[in-house]
Amino acid sequence: MATAIDLAKLGLLFRKEPFSPKPNPTAKNTRMTWAGHSFSVNRNFSPRRRLHVKCSIIDQQEQEQVVKDNSAAASVFTKEETSLIDALIGMQGRGSSASSKQLQDVEGAVKLLESLEGVADPTSSNLIEGCWKLMFTTRPGTASPIQRTFVGFDSFTVFQEVYLRTNDPRVSNIVKFSDAVGELKVEARATIEDGKRILFQFDRAAFSFKFLPFKVPYPVPFRLLGDEAKGWLDTTYLSQSGNLRLSRGNKGTTFVLQKETDSRQNLLSVISTGINVKEAVEEFVSSNKSVAEAELELLEGEWQMLWSSQVETDSWIENAANGLMGNQIVRPNGSLKYLVDIFLGLKFSMTGTFVKSGTNTYDVTMDDGAIVIGPYGLPVETQTKMTMEILYTDDKIRISRGYNRILFVHVRIDGSKQK
Repeated sequence: MATAIDLAKLGLLFRKEPFSPKPNPTAKNTRMTWAGHSFSVNRNFSPRRRLHVKCSIIDQQEQEQVVKDNSAAASVFTKEETSLIDALIGMQGRGSSASSKQLQDVEGAVKLLESLEGVADPTSSNLIEGCWKLMFTTRPGTASPIQRTFVGFDSFTVFQEVYLRTNDPRVSNIVKFSDAVGELKVEARATIEDGKRILFQFDRAAFSFKFLPFKVPYPVPFRLLGDEAKGWLDTTYLSQSGNLRLSRGNKGTTFVLQKETDSRQNLLSVISTGINVKEAVEEFVSSNKSVAEAELELLEGEWQMLWSSQVETDSWIENAANGLMGNQIVRPNGSLKYLVDIFLGLKFSMTGTFVKSGTNTYDVTMDDGAIVIGPYGLPVETQTKMTMEILYTDDKIRISRGYNRILFVHVRIDGSKQK
């Protein structure tokens, strides 16, 4: 019973996508040498992972332009709000996969905003009304097992609707599984207690499936749950623009929610869906021509690859050697390293050098590969030479064209700032 209401409070559901490797009829076997031994690598099949986020419910919100001009997005947020958004860029699982440094950055930005003057008495403001997308949440020890387990998956998108100025005030949590499947909506009666706190009591929930002409009731007996169906939500910061909200719940959980999202967040959201990603990347670069036309540097730090436009599938070791998976570590002395976690502490490492060859281009040579097990490394003799073109970069996200003119999107994960 308690587990059921925990799920209702979250309004969450988890769904996995099937995996199927795709054959490459044109690929050939490749001879490679490892620790002095020659072997053949079959290039016909390779696991290709896609991260799927199933977007949410609000029809008008689904129609929003995917990529917006950076200058327009910047006007939506203050400097302090942008610092929080920067801390969220590239953070997967709404915070569940974040490093301690990333969590510290978010916590610091949240506390700073809470100390500033946002909208006074947010529950009395019209700005709190509407649909909010959940961007980040903490899961303290008091959170339910359901919340700790499922909130970290990006296979769905979570929204919260707040409508207090009606004859039937309500706060609702909404999860959309996919455009083809539908959504789950869990609703609560809402009451304003004071300028910050909303009291709520869940009373109904239903699935809306695209393939059914009627709603399917969610089987939770709210009337029998008593106080377990009740809770409260404090709004600790509401932006003057009405586009950013910070809330803390009765479980001790912190929430970051947004109406307007910055163009980088929109792009990463599209990447998560895996639908029309190349078009979205190209549109993003096109809408940031002023950045693309400037002289761009290969910024140092550790960068995680989120997406590539790779079509042909090679062996995993060739993909790793060509920078098509894993992380890139850029050092200021012209050194570049690819690092791929294989499993159980087993890693593939590839190091090399980069030299600037044009305004936005670099000649890259990767020629020192190894399978790393703890402090030991087994050499892999392979070499890759390519030209890397930087199409867009800032302190958090980089779009480039590299091996075989493949498009790449990387996000910085080390939390460092370029000087």
